[in-house]
Amino acid sequence: MTVHDELDVALRRLEATMKATNMWRMSAPTPAAYESQQPFCIDTMDLPQWLRFVFIARLDALIEAEAPMPEKCDVAPVLETYLAQQGARANDRLLLCKAVEEIDRLVTEN
Repeated sequence: MTVHDELDVALRRLEATMKATNMWRMSAPTPAAYESQQPFCIDTMDLPQWLRFVFIARLDALIEAEAPMPEKCDVAPVLETYLAQQGARANDRLLLCKAVEEIDRLVTEN
């Protein structure tokens, strides 16, 4: 299995986890929201919106093109902080953070 295949599996796991924790159903950001210059589009999107419409979408495109991985991916700590601030259930936080940690690892190590 290639790293792109492994990343695809990890992204599908994140998608399923977001659906299971009710973090998937949301409206798409406005086109202007994508023009943010801030990390994670924090000034124009909620973090779950960014995960769904930017993070997953960009990594899916990378997989499709079999492009090289970025040098580093470190999204899990940001997600952990966001979920804690939002008062997410401990089990939901654990599942989501584990899914993103796997993606971080796959991207950073390859």
